[in-house]
Amino acid sequence: MKTIKYISIRVAALIALTLVFALPTKAQMTDNGYAHIDWQYNFPLNNHFADKSSGWGMSFEGGYYVTDHFALGAFLAYHSNHEYFGRQTLPIGESGSLNTDQQHTLFQLPFGLAGRYTFDRGGAFQPYFALKAGPQYAKMKSAFNVYEASKNTWGFYVSPEIGLSIYPWAYGPGLHIAAYYSYGTNKGDLFTYSVDGLSNFGLRLGVAF
Repeated sequence: MKTIKYISIRVAALIALTLVFALPTKAQMTDNGYAHIDWQYNFPLNNHFADKSSGWGMSFEGGYYVTDHFALGAFLAYHSNHEYFGRQTLPIGESGSLNTDQQHTLFQLPFGLAGRYTFDRGGAFQPYFALKAGPQYAKMKSAFNVYEASKNTWGFYVSPEIGLSIYPWAYGPGLHIAAYYSYGTNKGDLFTYSVDGLSNFGLRLGVAF
């Protein structure tokens, strides 16, 4: 229910943004600029800490076309995945132990540079291929009873993406849809759980400028 409520809030926010920007402006930010604001749904791929898919994420990107089809820009995204683990005995310190259930959360925040090649620029349908790269902050967190334990990590992030920007009107914003794969080199250990690289597949839906 929380995930459904969260998705509803995000979709409503995107609709509100569309209405705000649905003014007499060009379909894109400038003749050579672009920007996206997206809600995203993420599917972790064997991250071994929190592997349940979720819609707890957003993505922001903007850039400038340096040639007719090739653009350079910057991006920032964030996502949280969650998974419940039943009661088990966990080692604490050198000789202690704890018997409890847990709620795991894996938070990822990549940011950096983006390059893209867009086909049919200027058309109503503009498919593209993109590659994003940069640092990624990730936090592993386990909540149990009224306590929590966490681990902060940093790694290198790379993400190929295919997408489509749709501009049905000559003026105003458009629709953006995309699919991506991402990999981060983040590593960390928490209790008996070990993360050695973070892989994800995801979908994005939002507003294009």
